[in-house]
Amino acid sequence: MAMAAAEIEKLIREALPDAEVTITDLAGDGDHYSAHVVSPQFAGKPRVAQHKLVYEALGGRMGGELHALQLTTAVPK
Repeated sequence: MAMAAAEIEKLIREALPDAEVTITDLAGDGDHYSAHVVSPQFAGKPRVAQHKLVYEALGGRMGGELHALQLTTAVPK
């Protein structure tokens, strides 16, 4: 079963409440998304650690409910 964009955003915001989150459905099928997450919690962390924080927020749904997520992360300017 596909995962709704609103659910992805909710999970990320619960784990990173100060984050700016933008979710885009890449294929219009509810299965392939892009997420752009900007959070001060990423400051000083390498990109891999930033991505890990987001994937942890999704609670193991990657590869199951959430088939594909193109992820970009950043620290606020």
